[in-house]
Amino acid sequence: MIGLEQLGQQAKEASIHLSRASTKDRNEGLTLIAKQLLEEQEAILKANEEDLLSAEQNQISKAVMDRIRLTPERIKAISDGLLDLVELPDPIGRELDSWTLENGIQLSKVAVPIGVVGIIYEARPNVTVDAAALCLKSGNAVLLRGSSSAIHSNIAIVKAIRSALEQSNMPINSVQLLEDTSRKTAEQMFKMNKYLDVLIPRGSQRLIDTVIEKSSIPVLETGAGNCHMYVDQSADSSMAIQLVINAKTQRPSVCNAIETVLIHKDWFYSFGKDLIDALKDHHVELRGDQQVVSIDPSIKNATEDDWNTEYLDMILAMKIVNSVEEAIEHINHYGTSHSEAIVTTNPDHAVKFLNEVDAACVYHNASTRFTDGFEFGFGAEIGISTQKLHARGPMGLEALTSTKYKLSGEGQYKK
Repeated sequence: MIGLEQLGQQAKEASIHLSRASTKDRNEGLTLIAKQLLEEQEAILKANEEDLLSAEQNQISKAVMDRIRLTPERIKAISDGLLDLVELPDPIGRELDSWTLENGIQLSKVAVPIGVVGIIYEARPNVTVDAAALCLKSGNAVLLRGSSSAIHSNIAIVKAIRSALEQSNMPINSVQLLEDTSRKTAEQMFKMNKYLDVLIPRGSQRLIDTVIEKSSIPVLETGAGNCHMYVDQSADSSMAIQLVINAKTQRPSVCNAIETVLIHKDWFYSFGKDLIDALKDHHVELRGDQQVVSIDPSIKNATEDDWNTEYLDMILAMKIVNSVEEAIEHINHYGTSHSEAIVTTNPDHAVKFLNEVDAACVYHNASTRFTDGFEFGFGAEIGISTQKLHARGPMGLEALTSTKYKLSGEGQYKK
């Protein structure tokens, strides 16, 4: 197993070569990776079975099992995503702005790679491919550190990626995996300022908080998704029920699934029973406030912890509110600034919600499940940022670039 220091050195050297790689070389590399993943599908799925068996023996939750699981369909989708990424414009070398200074010096601002990106993530082996592909497309080397729960899958995937890079004009060390998943090694990675230019955590709030607290490397923060949907007084009943069901059950283990539904009291007393029945039909466990429980005593009483919890499971908290203002106040207090939605036919309430809710993505009459780099047309995403500096929301290629000012003169000097 290669040591962390050596991985860092190799990544730094690869980043220098990558910064000079042509658009053609980077796109050809991605195309080869897409092909290699399909060719090595059997080995990847076999490795994934090891991870799933280990997860089952360790009594890992169904939600985490779903994030670990790979299937032929998922691998095909990952491969197709790489080919979609190839078709996107090259983010590197773009002239973002230009002007001439009073002294005649011509100045241009251009997009350049960040350098070496460190990714620390949990469970999902698809992140291994997404992160590597986005970094390569944007001219960055990447050092990946996944969790022990998907280590066999990650090793198999990175082996396929590096096999493809060997056939390309790209450095093989552009993509590297830290196979030691111990906490001690992770904390050493947090201090690798000499080699890593930015660190991106993806996973639980606990992981993200740990990286932010202990890293001396700049952190591009991704956040947990304690997401809400507010059903307003005027909401169309069939639309509201459909959107709540979709946002909770379509894939409950992901960060853009809702964890709490807030319901205006008037709507609830007209249609609340229909919504509760629909959620139960989809096997959703409900946690409700006193008003909800009074309608259906079989529902568990919600506690303060429920308003703060990202379940990532078929569990939904339900709270009755008296106004759109109360819904906004609840979301801004308990939310994680990820994705929030309002269902309403009242345009004033929609505008108020969209303007006043503090989140990276705010929806009107649509499911929060669209908060995704692919859905936004980014090809893929490195994560969903809930901070306000550099990048916010789904982070695609632009978020993995920095800027450089190029100045050209005719002998001007400072007097």
